[in-house]
Amino acid sequence: MRKIKDNLDPPKILVLGFAIIILIGATLLTLPIATEDGQGLSFLNALFTATSATCVTGLIVVDTGDTFSMFGELVILSLIQVGGLGFMTFATLLFILLGKKISFKERLLLKEAFNNITFAGMVRLVKRILIFTAIIEFVGGSILAIRFSFDMPAAKAIYYGFFHAISNFNNAGFDLMGEFRSLTHYVDDPTVVLTVCSLITLGGLGFVVMNELFEYRQTRQLSVHTKAVLTTTLILTIGATVLIFLFEYGNNKTLGPLSVAGKSLGALFHAVTPRTAGANTLPMADLTHSTLFLTIILMYIGAGSGSTAGGIKITTFAVLMATVWSQFKGKEDVVLFKRRIVMETILKAFTVATSGALIVMIVTILLSITEKGHVFLMYLFEAASAFGTVGLSMGLTPELSPIGRLLIILTMFTGRLGPLTLAYAITKRQKQEAYHHPKGNIMIG
Repeated sequence: MRKIKDNLDPPKILVLGFAIIILIGATLLTLPIATEDGQGLSFLNALFTATSATCVTGLIVVDTGDTFSMFGELVILSLIQVGGLGFMTFATLLFILLGKKISFKERLLLKEAFNNITFAGMVRLVKRILIFTAIIEFVGGSILAIRFSFDMPAAKAIYYGFFHAISNFNNAGFDLMGEFRSLTHYVDDPTVVLTVCSLITLGGLGFVVMNELFEYRQTRQLSVHTKAVLTTTLILTIGATVLIFLFEYGNNKTLGPLSVAGKSLGALFHAVTPRTAGANTLPMADLTHSTLFLTIILMYIGAGSGSTAGGIKITTFAVLMATVWSQFKGKEDVVLFKRRIVMETILKAFTVATSGALIVMIVTILLSITEKGHVFLMYLFEAASAFGTVGLSMGLTPELSPIGRLLIILTMFTGRLGPLTLAYAITKRQKQEAYHHPKGNIMIG
């Protein structure tokens, strides 16, 4: 028994723990009480939905609002909350609750993930995570509930408001609007757009960043990690908003009919949501190819490490861009905010980014084989959305074959757990070599 316990290192615990949560959720969604028609979902569809909810993705094979009863919707909402918080706190909570001894190498990774804090500091951060989550979801849910009360009965508005607040803060993108239309009816509504964008952004920053901002009045300093997340988030959001505004300005099926203010809100929302939320106010199938390709790039990048979002993470992207810039300038060191980035971090960034790109390419190829009759861009978009745990779709998801659904299930699971477990594996297995091979030169470029 002791040997089995010792074999359960953090990556195995993460994979096993979330697999169990998904299976429990899938089983509950197959119950007759879970659906409006009293039939329950097939196990494959239930497994797809539970995986999408737990991995806070948002891809759906059946419409959430039209298919599920309140019981089924609450199961999905619970999976979203556990999935969103779990990826940030699961390992630490398990160590604390189970009394598992943390080795020196494990402490190094946890300190890095939680911004160089002590073990006691991690307990404090976990408590703050729960407090921050409760406050943000309550405020966001209240605002949305008030807005929805103008369109529906008060009780329904409250339920809808808090469901969408929890879903979007956790970057899941599940909605109750029905007919696969997400939030398209609110494309130019400033209250809904700005509230949901704020929830998505806060969830995507990560609690380490939020905790540093909270403590800034006392510390008067921010780490390189926090500066990189905030700066890159701002640049990507503003840049993507401007580009989408230009790409879709004359598209009569998206931003074309809207006022300038409406166009700005629509462009802003679509710039924010690929950072891995999944809700949409613009019809995905009607977007220009330029916007769709930009969306794929944003989905691949994702948001902050230690957040509710997926992708390769925005800090990975920042390190990669800083490395490229240093090479262009002929500098030996990679510097961000007057701090030299160590080679170990650079290698991790390249490993995570390359692994993510390979996963997206392989899944795209497999989808093109298993799902016939669609344009190539749909396969690439679906693969990037699943890997980045985004949830946006050009309409392929409900039409997936059983093999395609299993493929996307594995991609969502890998995309959500992959970067963390990969980084853990790199740190844990790294060891000093007894000798060095002779140097070799290879021509690059």
